[in-house]
Amino acid sequence: MLILRHGIRAELTVRRSRFLAEADPVASAEAARELQRERKRVYADASHVVFAFICGPQGGVMGCSDDGEPSGTAGRPTLEVLKGSGITNVLLTVTRWFGGILLGTGGLVRAYTESAQLVLAGAPTAELVPLTRFTLALSYLQYETVRRRFAEFAAEITGEEFAAAVTLSGVIPSANFAAFSALVRDLTNGTAFPRELPSGA
Repeated sequence: MLILRHGIRAELTVRRSRFLAEADPVASAEAARELQRERKRVYADASHVVFAFICGPQGGVMGCSDDGEPSGTAGRPTLEVLKGSGITNVLLTVTRWFGGILLGTGGLVRAYTESAQLVLAGAPTAELVPLTRFTLALSYLQYETVRRRFAEFAAEITGEEFAAAVTLSGVIPSANFAAFSALVRDLTNGTAFPRELPSGA
């Protein structure tokens, strides 16, 4: 699966109706819905703010809304384009300002499909790398020795707590976690090891 590097936007005019398509990275379905609600506030003068989102490492969480357009003419076509892109953790909104000319159901499907395709055409993407969050308690003597090896495994420290021992929290590509754990055990003679945290912790 792919993820967006940053938000993007594109505009399309169809028979005087203006369509503004915006795609943004989001961390969860709730974050997607919150951003969609914010768009509705920002574009209060618009006729419709249609949305579709896909989330999860396999793109298994998804949703869409026609936002008042005839059923199946807006949200579903937008979602289908999104599904075909291979991008996850993304919200795609298409905001429409009605231009006074009715497009008909076929015209609406085409307009929303083309808007979604247009904004995703040059989307800046990267491979989604599954990450494992972990915590690790070390003695002060072990701290520098272990910390120097983090870069070899693309591990990043997200927090440090210095008390009786040093407690680190961090993230690491999931594929590297087992090898990293083995190295830490070796470097500390089996006295320390990373503990995997639940994804929501």
